[in-house]
Amino acid sequence: MTLLSIFGITNNALLAVTAALTGVGLVALAMWIAGLISPRSFNPQKGEPYECGIPTRGESMAQFHVGYYLFAILFLMFDVETVFLFPWAATMRSMGTASITAIAVFFGILVLGLAYAWRKGALTWKK
Repeated sequence: MTLLSIFGITNNALLAVTAALTGVGLVALAMWIAGLISPRSFNPQKGEPYECGIPTRGESMAQFHVGYYLFAILFLMFDVETVFLFPWAATMRSMGTASITAIAVFFGILVLGLAYAWRKGALTWKK
């Protein structure tokens, strides 16, 4: 006899719905309690951006060159690739030729992506 059958939950779908409703209910309860006990005073100074205690001068929003974002996205893309390669490399000997074929396809897709980014000029730093 399992713990779930003691409570009458034997259906997996019912268990999933119960878990989801419990999660939503607990989050709603936490937000309601936080709203009850939070302070309610508002000062216009609270809405101002805080930067080391010094009032801001001029426009506080600075734009960055799009090259930084593009470089970061490309780095993350190829960094995540290594996360997928590590488990494959650790178990490569026991998997056989199917594993080598799958990783060859994976590498092929990554090389095509790298060639595309290179051809579009995404890897050259523009000032």
